[in-house]
Order: sequence, then structure tokens, then C-alpha cells
Amino acid sequence: MQVQVRVEIDVLARFCEAAFLSVGADHETARDATRSMMHGSLHGVDSHGVRLLPYYIDVLAGGEVAQAPVMTFRQVKPGTGLLDAGNAQGARATYHALDLAIEMAAVQGIAAVGIQNTSHFGPAGAYAWAAAERGYVALVVANSDSFVRLHDGAERFHGTNPIAVGVPTGEANPWLLDMATSAVPYNRVELYRSLGVDLPESVASDAAGNEVLDPALAAMLAPVGGAFGFKGAALGGVAEIFSAALTGMRLSPEIPFMGGEDHSAPREMGAFVMVMDPEGFVGGAMLRAVMHRYLAALRGSVPRAGARVLAPGDREWEEAARRRIKGVPLDPVTVEAFNGLAARFGLGLPW
Repeated sequence: MQVQVRVEIDVLARFCEAAFLSVGADHETARDATRSMMHGSLHGVDSHGVRLLPYYIDVLAGGEVAQAPVMTFRQVKPGTGLLDAGNAQGARATYHALDLAIEMAAVQGIAAVGIQNTSHFGPAGAYAWAAAERGYVALVVANSDSFVRLHDGAERFHGTNPIAVGVPTGEANPWLLDMATSAVPYNRVELYRSLGVDLPESVASDAAGNEVLDPALAAMLAPVGGAFGFKGAALGGVAEIFSAALTGMRLSPEIPFMGGEDHSAPREMGAFVMVMDPEGFVGGAMLRAVMHRYLAALRGSVPRAGARVLAPGDREWEEAARRRIKGVPLDPVTVEAFNGLAARFGLGLPW
């Protein structure tokens, strides 16, 4: 495995925000895109952390993503609406949709916003976490360009189509599910390729649908579930329905490839956020009390020999604590890309 550079978190965030401003993004886009990436990098979701910065800079420079988007919200019913994001960077659109959904849920108890004309939004868990931090339960989903075969399939069909759920617990951190419906996100394949590390079993296939371990040979991803991948494929369909069918946006096979060379045309992607106010159900205090009991029972359950039982998010919170002390690791490809961005925009390197 190749050696990684480690960078202090706040310094890294300032570099990212400066790069966004340098390419012409407005302050809100620079803020939100950096915020979402730093969630990934801080919590060990490196596939959706700052290694996305060069890609985001390219799409902002090319015109695929609006540097200063004009977003328009239409409330369709008391607890539902559509946000036309105006081809905004995905984090900018999703944080705004989350604010709108919370505003409605505070009145209605539950609310959902379908996002139209958005783009790649990074770690879905960043938005579920942001809602839970404010005391709300949230579901966040998106679809993306095809890269995941169906169960027993031999061609790309769904995107990695993430699903995230955040629930406040009364603790410092929420209960947080953040998962791709593929066995791994494609950005993790690229990360493993950069690090010179083999893939785990049952996560990627070649062009004929045969399993591969070499990330350089991965032509498509497997749905989550291994031998039971039909479950992962169906979950990918759930994200597809919420993100595309309910918003009228493109299905995964219709979305231009994220890794293409041409970044001049918007990808017309969709996403979806739903927010629930606990006060519309048993109340926030009761929810937190039940979640406290639930987590205590879960973490106290008997593990198998040599193992440890963790709640969703526990691994991430522990990694965040380490990275606040040791810094965020950057893989060699990201280091090279940051060198290029620093030279391009006259920025000081963050290491």
C-alpha cells in the first residue's frame, strides 16, 4: 500500500473552499460542497470526501454545474414540494432542500422535497446527519449514472443509488445509516486503485459480469448482498423511484457518465429528502429516550468471538475522533490532483 499524506481538517476545508471560489463558484456553493466533502473525509468515507474536489472543480469550470445557481421551490401540497435546483452542485441543492423540508415538517409533522436538476451530491449521510443534528428524523436518497449490474446481470443498470437515514439519539452523534445500494461505491474502487489495494470479494465485475479483485479490471459493481444481491438491486430500485420517478428526472441509464470528458451539459439528475418532526409523533424527548434504550441494548448484545457489536455510525464517530487528532489521509492520486489545483489557482498547499 502506498503512503498517504495527512492533513489537518480545518486547513483542508479552507483549501477546498478556496478552490471552489477560485473556479467561480458562489459562496453558498463553496460552503455547502466543502461541508459535504468534509463530512465524508472526517468520518472515514474517503470515497465521498475531498478526493471529489477535482471532479467538482471540473464540472463547475465546464458548465455542467452552475457556479451561481438560481433555485426555485414550488410547494405542491402542505407537506410536499419540488425544488428545481437550477443545475446546482449537489450539496448546495440538497442542504437547501433539507432546510425547506424541515420548515414544512415543523408545521406538518412530516414533509418531503423532490429535487430536480441537481448533480452528484457526495455522501448522503451528510444530509441525514444534518437533519438529525437539528432534532429531526430524515431519509435521503439519490440515483446516479449506471454502474451497478442487477443480480445475475451482466451490464450496468442502476447507479450506486445511496440511501441514508438519520435519527437523533440524545447523544453527541445520531443513529446514522449511510449506504450505497451497490456492494461498494465506485469512488472506493478508484481509491483502492490509487492505493494499489485489491478489492474485497463479491463487489465488482468485469465487462462480462465475472467477479474481479483487481480494481483496474472493474467494469461494473455488484449490488449489495453477495449471493442475495437481489435485495440490493431492489433497494437500488427504491432510490431510483424516489429520485427519478417522483421528480421526473433521468433514470440511471439515462444519466451521462460521471467520468466522461465532456462537462459542458447538465446531467439532469434527481434526489429526494424526507423529514419527520418527532413532535408530530411521540415527541423528541420520548424518541431520544427510546433510542438511548435501543442503542444501549444493541451495543450490549453478545458479540461473536473476537468481534464487537456496533450501531450504524459508531465506526464513523470513532474514525472522526482519530482524524481530528491525526488529520485526514489523502491518497496519492488526490495529492497529485491537489498539487495541480494549487498551481492552477495560485493556492497554498494544505500540507
